[in-house]
Amino acid sequence: MRKRTNANNPKWEKALEYIYILIGSAAVALSFNLFLLPNRVASGGVSGISTITDAVFNWEPAYVQWAFNIPLFIAGVVFLGKQYGLKTLIGTIFLPFIVFLSKDLEPWTNDPLLASLFGGIGVGFGLGIVFRGKGSTGGTDLAAQIIHKFTGLSLGTCVAIIDGLIVLTAATVFDIERGLYALIGLYVTSKTIDLVQIGWGRSKMVMVITNHQQEVREGILNKIDRGVTKLSAYGGYTDQERPILMCVVDQTEFTKLKQLVKSIDPTAFVVVMDAAEVLGEGFKRV
Repeated sequence: MRKRTNANNPKWEKALEYIYILIGSAAVALSFNLFLLPNRVASGGVSGISTITDAVFNWEPAYVQWAFNIPLFIAGVVFLGKQYGLKTLIGTIFLPFIVFLSKDLEPWTNDPLLASLFGGIGVGFGLGIVFRGKGSTGGTDLAAQIIHKFTGLSLGTCVAIIDGLIVLTAATVFDIERGLYALIGLYVTSKTIDLVQIGWGRSKMVMVITNHQQEVREGILNKIDRGVTKLSAYGGYTDQERPILMCVVDQTEFTKLKQLVKSIDPTAFVVVMDAAEVLGEGFKRV
């Protein structure tokens, strides 16, 4: 009998999700204290609110984050279930705890532009890791998961929509320039979240209409070593059957595929589309 690996062990997978939440929460907290807070870059979220209250009322950011996260934690239990509630409870407690522990660290930069860029990357990376653990750090990223669940919008888009209101408030409290820096941080955060969720890899989906289907199909299978799917289609003008060959390849293989099709049929009609994430044999496992 084949021994079960950790990757296929449900208990290990569950433990890994909690590890993701802890690592991601720590990354968000450190990015907040090293970049965003000392430069007054309130790029959304409860952390952005705590940046504003720290400047206006001198309230401890960690305490503010705990206070705002309580009702949102309750919302997580109601809308996302008890399992999400437990994971959110861990993130809700742990992130402000790391913020409190690291509050005396020296900022890595006093340039607000650099702070918004690298702070946004750090926060986006941390939130993306937390989301991959199917959890939340509380705050507006929890609200983003609720919206994502019911609308299907990407998590990055949901975070950007919700946190935009906080950025506008920051621009009013501080100044327009700080608000613009906050927008930069918010944009970088949303893109980084999507990058962590989807990954670095990008593939190309290629659809080929050719009069030499057999030769092209054999070339893809044997020379590029990729699978190919034959789709039934009809010409809109001739109403004659015109099957389409569909293939997904890595970016590094695309040029080779294009040259292969051109060498077999220079008149072939080729459509190329980006494929952000491909799951299955030859690509990422499901």
